[in-house]
Amino acid sequence: MGLVSAACFAEMGNCVLCLGSDEIKIQQLQKSKTPLYEPGLDSILNDNLHAGRLTFGCEFSKISPQCQVFYISVDTPSARDGSADLTELWQAVDEISGQIKQDSFIITASTVPVGTSEKIKSRILEQLEKQGKFFNVDIVANPQFLKEGSAVADFNRPDRIIIGVESDKAKRLMSELYKPFSRSFDKLMFMGIRDAELTKYAANAMLATKISFMNEMANLAEKLEVDIEHVRMGIGADSRIGFSYIYPGCGYGGSFFPHDVKTLINMGAEHGYQANILHAIDDRNELQKHRLFEKLNDQFKGDLAGKTVAVWGLAFKPGIDDLCQAPSLVLIEALLKAGAKVRAYDPVAMDNARDYFSKLNIDDSLITLVDHQYDALKDADAMVLVTEWKPFRQPDFNAMKRLMKNLVIIDGRNQYDPATLKAEGFQYSGIGRTI
Repeated sequence: MGLVSAACFAEMGNCVLCLGSDEIKIQQLQKSKTPLYEPGLDSILNDNLHAGRLTFGCEFSKISPQCQVFYISVDTPSARDGSADLTELWQAVDEISGQIKQDSFIITASTVPVGTSEKIKSRILEQLEKQGKFFNVDIVANPQFLKEGSAVADFNRPDRIIIGVESDKAKRLMSELYKPFSRSFDKLMFMGIRDAELTKYAANAMLATKISFMNEMANLAEKLEVDIEHVRMGIGADSRIGFSYIYPGCGYGGSFFPHDVKTLINMGAEHGYQANILHAIDDRNELQKHRLFEKLNDQFKGDLAGKTVAVWGLAFKPGIDDLCQAPSLVLIEALLKAGAKVRAYDPVAMDNARDYFSKLNIDDSLITLVDHQYDALKDADAMVLVTEWKPFRQPDFNAMKRLMKNLVIIDGRNQYDPATLKAEGFQYSGIGRTI
């Protein structure tokens, strides 16, 4: 998300130097080639590169002596114990410490555990003192709330801008920096640094809660022979609840929700608190990723060996090419272990999928990545919809019937009407749906 922030800041007339350690990605960016699929990013990147407002490099020594603002946006992935791995963060902090030439502002956009910003400031001041430098350093916590697939739009039209500051000077700087993004009404929300750090985690955990809760209700609805779609409409109409994030499915993935829930659990444990609700959210999500395989296994009475399963959708959500913790990977792994063959398609994530599966040394006869959604259906014993891409919403059922060996559809995102599928001759199973 750092690339999106840099491009959007440059678009507003700021001069932005982006530094990173991956030389291959930096070389791609210098040629205006983005290493990720994000709608709207290519044009902004290209325009600002050519305008000279946006530059890329690997050497921190290229930082101008006039630079006063350092914006940190590095990955803080989950370690095995659930804590945030801050290795890249500390590397960036140490590099920045060697480049500070005057009073400066350090803006942390990375998602970091509560108290990290204070540690950043202490570390920088300690290193400056060793260099015989005694500049004032203001720390700002500025967590981003960008959704993959709409990050550029989210940055340019934010719901709110959370800023944790410790001084009026930092508050004035951030007000000026974000002024172009907050013209219609005041979206800036200033608070304490630790408050801002926790706000990011709490926001993502709340959204994950809604998803896991709705999946729990959908699973219960199946047992009770209730259609979860009617329940969803009924509760979503309540203005206190709303319709956002209450769509049952096969679990969430990505770099944010799983990471942030686990890190919150870890932060609680470090301070002697057992976060029971967060544990339940995480557990339900991991179990939910197995629901599609369970449904297939039930459909074929535990005998999937030799069966061919078409998988529509590999990215963890539509609009992106990211496979990080995607439910599709859990499904495919389980299918291969059961002796099934997989034919898979995704509108955008095929390059990443080929790279991912090539590293697993899977026999090519067991998994085939195709270039068209209907190619995946050839002689398929079942089709599983995992990611709700728009091209999958209104498929040609007649073409599907001609291509598939058995007319079995497992709908992991409740995109299809059960009655319509039944009338077309398909055996249909959704998440909490009844026919």
